[in-house]
Amino acid sequence: MSTRSNFTRILLAIGALLVGMLSYQCGAAVAKHLFPAVGAAGATAYRLGLAALILLAWRRPWRRSHAGRDWRALWGYGLAIGAMNLVFYLSLRTIPLGIAVALEFTGPLALALFGSRRWVDFVWVALVVVGLLMLLPLREQASSLDPLGVALALAAGVGWVLYIVLGKRAGASYGADAATLGTSIGALLAVPIGFAHAGSALLSPSLLPFALGVAVLSSALPYTLEMIALTHLPSRTFSTLLSLEPALAAAAGAAFLGERLDPLQWLAIAAIVAAAAGTALSLRRPDAIPPPA
Repeated sequence: MSTRSNFTRILLAIGALLVGMLSYQCGAAVAKHLFPAVGAAGATAYRLGLAALILLAWRRPWRRSHAGRDWRALWGYGLAIGAMNLVFYLSLRTIPLGIAVALEFTGPLALALFGSRRWVDFVWVALVVVGLLMLLPLREQASSLDPLGVALALAAGVGWVLYIVLGKRAGASYGADAATLGTSIGALLAVPIGFAHAGSALLSPSLLPFALGVAVLSSALPYTLEMIALTHLPSRTFSTLLSLEPALAAAAGAAFLGERLDPLQWLAIAAIVAAAAGTALSLRRPDAIPPPA
């Protein structure tokens, strides 16, 4: 393969990843527009329920035998998907999308830095702490941030950690079917909660296009594009680009939801993005931080 051809493929892979990340945040913005009609729980039910149906129709995992595999890891992974998405969408009721993603992102960051003893990693930890201190509603200027919304976004970060840890085990046991089966298990948690909250409103035909938009933009399209990126980019490059997620979320919130952040909040998001990028670049054995399913 020529150098020019390889460079073109890398550029296309980077473009695919950036489009996938932006698609994910646009999906979250569409989901937030559904909140007045079906609530955060209903939007979660739409996303995971329809995404599970799409993935089941595409992958058809029942054609392959999964007997004797690590079902505990799979169920833990699936329940983590359901709980993580639910608490994240609940956080979006009261705090801006960019801030919610930045707070959630501290979960995988903490996992990446856990147990490290190198001095440079303490720089990234310090940046995360500074970013959190600027975001958490501990100051008079941050009183507009709802403490419950902040707590829910941080809880989603814990769910992201479980998603990564259990997802690796489930992936090792179930291969490519892990995402399909895990999303289906997550739907088993989210859909009943969504129906308990929204009831028959979830069956409204007028909401179906938006529901499909959430499922496609937040799951089907970004996962496809990210898989293309993963096959053509080094893990370190993938992880570094993924650190742009909070900034893209803030941009999507401003563009589609009219959310406005003050300069200090933008600075806090920039600190967390810098910490994520620095962590990815300095890891000796970098592993891509997968996005929430």
